[in-house]
Amino acid sequence: MLKDITIGQFFPGDSAVHRLDPRVKIVLTVAFIVLLFLAEGPVSYALILAFLGLIIAISRISPKLVVRGLKPILFIVAFTAVLNLFYTPGEYIWQWGFLHISREGIRMAVFMVIRLMLLIIATSMLTYTTSPIQLTDGLERLLGPLKKLHAPVHELSMMMSIALRFIPTLIEETEKIISAQKARGADFESGSLVQRAKAMIPILVPLFISAFRRADELATAMECRLYRGDVGRTRMKQLKIARVDVCAVLVCAAVFAAVIVLRRYGL
Repeated sequence: MLKDITIGQFFPGDSAVHRLDPRVKIVLTVAFIVLLFLAEGPVSYALILAFLGLIIAISRISPKLVVRGLKPILFIVAFTAVLNLFYTPGEYIWQWGFLHISREGIRMAVFMVIRLMLLIIATSMLTYTTSPIQLTDGLERLLGPLKKLHAPVHELSMMMSIALRFIPTLIEETEKIISAQKARGADFESGSLVQRAKAMIPILVPLFISAFRRADELATAMECRLYRGDVGRTRMKQLKIARVDVCAVLVCAAVFAAVIVLRRYGL
């Protein structure tokens, strides 16, 4: 299961999606999330799905990798679908006690599952095609006006970048600890729920120790390199809006407008 967690991973490439300005990608990702909540009918979701499929094809990210990233959230998706299926009021087609299934519940459950999966895929594509450094620079530039209000924009961007950077590292560390504990005879799959929870202690303790050690090493390395936050900081690569960014914004705007029109007709 841990191998299926791909959030925070960056896959280098030279596709048009990789070359997009990080500011544009962040804004378009937020716009895509809004678009998902505006869609209501099957035609709208089909258009959004086709648009997202086009992005995946252009980015040259393996569809298998994208699908594999959905496995860790399958329980959440299934739980959400069950809640919408049994607790959405409407025209009942089946009822037993306090449980009931309505036509509206089936429709809501299907659309909610599609919405959650598309949401995870879209946000994952942002990290797949954007390095942590680019994400930091893009987020910091977008939140730049908040500096006038003395908001710690650079510090927040740096913390987000470091968190995303160390997600794959901590996952790999967890896999090593689990393998080592299994080699020593630890059993994580049998027993009651309480016994399984106690069996996780030999994993969590070394993992926390390792995480704190890495954080201390990172802080020492940053101090040795005279890191002083945003004071006097320069950038090797300057962010510039190119033609490919303008084209991406226009295409996204066209899809946005089409979904709004389809929403008016309930499609």
